[in-house]
Amino acid sequence: MVPYEQKFSALFNFQSLLLVVLLTICTCTFLRAQAPALVDRNKTGFMGLFWKAARIGERLSPYVSLACFVMAFQILMY
Repeated sequence: MVPYEQKFSALFNFQSLLLVVLLTICTCTFLRAQAPALVDRNKTGFMGLFWKAARIGERLSPYVSLACFVMAFQILMY
């Protein structure tokens, strides 16, 4: 008998949710640096979340990069 494996989505696991948020912020910031018109044209609605993530990545880049390093260390060690 195979033991039951629980598969949670990223919404129910805090570490996974934090990882998804960090990757979204980093990706949106990179896309805005490469193609500003792609991110800047959608400032409202659902797509506005990606514009806001890019702004967070630009303004808080030292903290975001530190959080990425901490998350990478935690994933590799645990």
